[in-house]
Amino acid sequence: MNHSVLGRRQFSVGLGAAALGGFGLARAQGEGRIVLGQSAAFTGPAAQLGVQFNQGAKLFFDQINAQGGVGKRLVEIRTMDDGYEPDRCAENTRKLIADEVFALFGYIGTPTSLAALPLFTKEKVPFFGPFTGAEALRQPFNRLIFHVRASYYDETALIVRQLTNLGLKKIAVFYQNDAYGKAGLDGVTRALAELKLTPVATATVERNSTDVKAAVDKLVPATPDAVVQITAYASAAAFVRAARKAGFGGTFYNVSFVGTQALADELGKDGAGVVVSQVVPSPYQPSRQITREFLEAIKKGGDKVQPNYSSMEGYLAARVFTEGLRQAQASGKITRESFITGTESIGNQVISGFPVSFSGTSHAASKFVEMSMLTGDGRVRT
Repeated sequence: MNHSVLGRRQFSVGLGAAALGGFGLARAQGEGRIVLGQSAAFTGPAAQLGVQFNQGAKLFFDQINAQGGVGKRLVEIRTMDDGYEPDRCAENTRKLIADEVFALFGYIGTPTSLAALPLFTKEKVPFFGPFTGAEALRQPFNRLIFHVRASYYDETALIVRQLTNLGLKKIAVFYQNDAYGKAGLDGVTRALAELKLTPVATATVERNSTDVKAAVDKLVPATPDAVVQITAYASAAAFVRAARKAGFGGTFYNVSFVGTQALADELGKDGAGVVVSQVVPSPYQPSRQITREFLEAIKKGGDKVQPNYSSMEGYLAARVFTEGLRQAQASGKITRESFITGTESIGNQVISGFPVSFSGTSHAASKFVEMSMLTGDGRVRT
């Protein structure tokens, strides 16, 4: 792990009126634009995830639109706030589909994405770049779903491998009591089972809650070497603080969905040594092409966008989505069907330095995972 300290920008949780749905009920099939629908948390304990991802995606689409769009059609995102609650997400999805958005894009979370699954499947609406690595959205294969990020299985396998390589085999799991948390728990359990190990203890927290007392009371007495956290940033931070106060001296590992910068902001000095797996390249290291493009876009017109992993993932998802649109345009006309077949035709390619792989039988673009660590001053090392 390279422990050079990387900078960050102050983050504002505000969204402009346009980003929060000011586009009205435009029909996506209109000649002038391609409207995407995004249901995500823009308020509540997971709000930074939705805001940051949206800002990164919008940053890229604004760039493309300034160049005339794709096939002379501008790309816009219509957003609806679901507060990271499945029922609200399902209702938002019904409205977005009724408004005839071209595709659903950048949904945040497993339980919310699963609530949308039967709705977009029935109406045959593409579902692109969800901010989740859950296997339930990958298997069985659904032709409408395209993943840009690696899976939770990929992330938890690397976490377990790193811990056990360090000789740390007493691993506990603190997970959100929903489809997301259970997907991560399953990943950790599978990775441990390959080494003939099992979690020494498990405990849960409810979604959108920071009541972690019962979990701390259960996990700390098990004296694990490390706790793998499968939850969002507010509850993850609450658990770190409470577990340390209760005497836990081990390490904390998180999967990417936690929201790295949001977690760093929540923990401040208490974040020192907390590890997070990442599914996109570091937004701080300009040695990578996609990062250089991202930082240059911020410099040119995205001064309100904080460079962090969540905004970087939104930017990358928009970049890959646009490549699918270009493939569709090359076929003659941009339709949902030509977009699906066009994205599949990308095959094995390196897009802005980031390897992706799509085909007619696999829509999981990447298995990229690397580790990062929080410092005690709100920064991130990779």
